[in-house]
Order: sequence, then C-alpha cells, then structure tokens
Amino acid sequence: MWGCSVLETGGLCRGVQVCAAVSASACSPSVPPHTPGGSASRKFYYITLLRDPVSRYLSEWRHVQRGATWKTSLHMCDGRTPTPEELPSCYEGTDWSGCTLQQFMDCPYNLANNRQVRMLADLSLVGCYNMSFVPEKKRAQILLEFIRPFMQYNSTRAAGVDVDNDTILRIEELNELDVQLYDYAKDLFQQRYQYKRQLDRREQRLMLRSQGGGGGGFGQRRARLDTPGEEGPEEGARLPTEDYMNHIINKW
Repeated sequence: MWGCSVLETGGLCRGVQVCAAVSASACSPSVPPHTPGGSASRKFYYITLLRDPVSRYLSEWRHVQRGATWKTSLHMCDGRTPTPEELPSCYEGTDWSGCTLQQFMDCPYNLANNRQVRMLADLSLVGCYNMSFVPEKKRAQILLEFIRPFMQYNSTRAAGVDVDNDTILRIEELNELDVQLYDYAKDLFQQRYQYKRQLDRREQRLMLRSQGGGGGGFGQRRARLDTPGEEGPEEGARLPTEDYMNHIINKW
C-alpha cells in the first residue's frame, strides 16, 4: 500500500503482506503528521490497484516456483497469528521451489487463492484464518461486503504462461472472490471514466459557447452527454491472462 498526501508521496507501508495483516488504518497513523507548514493535520488518499485474478495467480505461482516464500509474514489478525492447524503449510522444507501449477492449485491452504479480497477485507469478521468459524458461503459473502489514471507493467511473467482452458477455469474457481472483486472494479472504473469524459466534453462545449463558438443544437448534445453509457457497445470479454490496463489502453 502507498500512502499519499497533498504535499508528499512515498511508500509509507511498503510490505504488502504486512499491510494486509494490519490494514490501512493501522499503517497511516504511525506516520508522523509533519508537513512543511507545520500543521498536524494531514489528508491521506488510498489507491487500490487490482490485477486480473488469473494473471495474478499465475504470476505468484511463478514467483513461488523460483523459491519465494512468505515466511517473514506474521499474518496477524485480531491481535494474534494463526495456529499451524488454522494455516498449515503447503510444502515441506525451506521453500516450494519447482512446484508445478497443479501442485500449487491442489493445496487448499494456499494463500494465493483470493489473495486480493483477503488483503482488502476485514478477516476478523470471519474468524481470521479459522475456516470453521462460519460456513464457506457466508464467509465469502462477508469478505465481499467491503465492496461498497494508474500505472502498471504491461509485460508480466503470467503472460508467458501457456495454460489450457480447463486450468484457467480451475484458477478462476479457486479465485472466485477475486474475480467478483475485479469485475466489479472494472465496471466501476469504466463508469467513472465515461462520466469524467462526458464532463470534460461538456465543459469544452460550454467554453466554446461562452466564447461564441457554439453552434445550434447544444441542448440536444448536452442531453446526450448527460446520459451515461453512450460510448458504444461493450467490447468482448477479457482474455484470462490479460491485464485490465492493457484492455483500457487498446480500447481508448
């Protein structure tokens, strides 16, 4: 997570896993409220970057396959770390290097599953990592209740992974909550983008009109601009390993 103020930007809480455990509200207040003007008040802007769930999952698998682990992550939740029974390890030894994609998917305790939702939701509401605290369907519902221009690398390791359709469907099944979150965010992003685009066009027309450059029929054009969703038919569904930013770049 990155914390940004009007005057400064920087990695206030650089450890992604750590932020997932303590939440954004726990990260930000620990930063001294210093500003060049000496004021103690500070406004924070929170930006969430989401990635296509299948692409993200494949990328993490490649990362783990090369020997990466989360051993230093405490996975703190509700004031404690999970017990070995609540969060068993997916592998024996020092790391999981060399694991196949099938082995990666077969581990029911793999934290790669629905990682984006888990990092954004309040796990204490569902008993943290205790899967028997609430039924699975209810757990998924509670975890998704928090759903009420950005930069990205266009070349990813996941793009180089060739997987068949059955494997893609299995990964989507393992990351069902992340898929719902990602689709919701895509829809919201497009709505806000189109709305801002319409506002910009409207302001341009008003400015031209005030300068005497507006032609007739302005009222009709304005009515069309005030109506969302007039930018043409929606393009085809995303490719399983396609990152959304690429989709936006190609569309506009």
